[in-house]
Amino acid sequence: MKDYHINVFYSDEDEGYIADIPDLSFCSAFGVTAQEALHQVEIAKEAWLTTASKEGIPIPEPRYRPAIYQAA
Repeated sequence: MKDYHINVFYSDEDEGYIADIPDLSFCSAFGVTAQEALHQVEIAKEAWLTTASKEGIPIPEPRYRPAIYQAA
């Protein structure tokens, strides 16, 4: 099974790392380290999917691929 792509990047403004999942609207997290941001976004992903399931919100298939992985 494919999983959702996660972006992790450093934010000068926030002075920490942001992790987000583009396929899941507004699913993101913050961490002082990249590992912490990744861990926190995994927790946010589970909460997002659980809430969507309970509320009857469609759960999107993993589709996002960064440009570096897309075929030319």
